[in-house]
Formats: sequence, structure tokens, C-alpha cells
Amino acid sequence: MSLTRYGWQQWVTISVLLAIPATYALWVGWWIVLLLLVLFWLAAVSFFRDPWRHIPKQLPDGVMLSPADGVISAIEYVDHHEATGEPSVIVRIFLSMLNVHINRAPCHCTLIRSIYRKGKFLDARTEESARVNESNLLIFDVRGETIGVRQVSGKIARHIVCPLQSGDILEQGQRFGMIKFGSTTELILPRPNEVTIHVSKGDKVKAGLTQVATLANRQ
Repeated sequence: MSLTRYGWQQWVTISVLLAIPATYALWVGWWIVLLLLVLFWLAAVSFFRDPWRHIPKQLPDGVMLSPADGVISAIEYVDHHEATGEPSVIVRIFLSMLNVHINRAPCHCTLIRSIYRKGKFLDARTEESARVNESNLLIFDVRGETIGVRQVSGKIARHIVCPLQSGDILEQGQRFGMIKFGSTTELILPRPNEVTIHVSKGDKVKAGLTQVATLANRQ
């Protein structure tokens, strides 16, 4: 278990600020206060944990791994999506404050472009939040067609981190950013009639491990 570099400013600041009262509590023998400070530090930095994961290899063509940890909050079919330019299926994942917040690539892909939009900060558990909250849409090329991964802020999460640049190539399961604290991540796939969904609403998923869908090869 390690702490992600995407949140180093926050967890370093937290550690430094808590070190001062913790040192004093240790010096005067306030053991209960010291214990509470240590527990608070553990809870705070846990938001930035980055557990090592063994990404599955040699998966069948078209298998999409979950881009985030959390719970499937919706599976939505739309007539058109800007990420694909055609009818699509959206697999939406809600991340609570207790989940790992690292985002990972669902498959081997190349970033075409990203579209950042300012917005509101509604509770990520509401359906409206997926439409109006601050978001960052990543459009990837996969075998000559496009898919999308959308990072959406929540009521508490107000900082989307994504250092990717157009042309960056990602391996399946590779880290590419995070949304700090609670949030939503969406996987957008084209040709919904040729997508097999492997999860249902309410299922728990883990980034880079859970197989959420399979996109059939284009004929």
C-alpha cells in the first residue's frame, strides 16, 4: 500500500500540520490525544491510498476493466454521446469517500483529447449530478473507434486530477488520475447493441480488476 503522487500536496500538508500537536502530545504524555491524532491522520491520508493491483493479462479482445472503485449506480443507454459520436451505453460508477479514488484505463487506448467543463458540485449520488457537475471527459481511440471515460466531481470532491496529454498511450489498468474524495466515473462505449454488460446496478467494482463490459470487434 502506498500514497498516490496525485495527492501528495494534501497528504504532506496533513502530515506536517498533525505532526506539531502530535509531538507536543507525546512530550507531555497525552496518550489519548496522541492516539486520536494518529487515527485522524490515518483516516485523512487513506483518501490518497494507492494499493498495488495485479492487472489481469491476456483478456479477450474488447474486455473493459472498471475505470474506478465504487458501486455501479446506473447503466444508461443514450441515442448519442459526444465521446463516440453515436448511440452509446454509459456505465456509471459512484465512489464514496471510503473508496480508492485512483482512476485506471479500461483497456489499451490512446487519448485523442479531453474536454473539461466547469459545473456544479451536487451530491454525486443524485442522477442530476452526472449532467451538471464539474467534469472531465476523456476521449480514447480503441482499435480505430472512440470510447469515453468521464470524471465527475461530487459535493465534497472538487478537484479532478488528470495529467494526460493528447497522444498519450495507456495500457489496460494503468493509472491516469483521480477525483479527490467522493465522486463519479463513467465508462462510455459505442455500439450498445454489440456491448455485453457484465455488471448490474448496485454491484461493487474495483479499478483495473473488475470486468464491467465487453465491446465486440467491429465487423
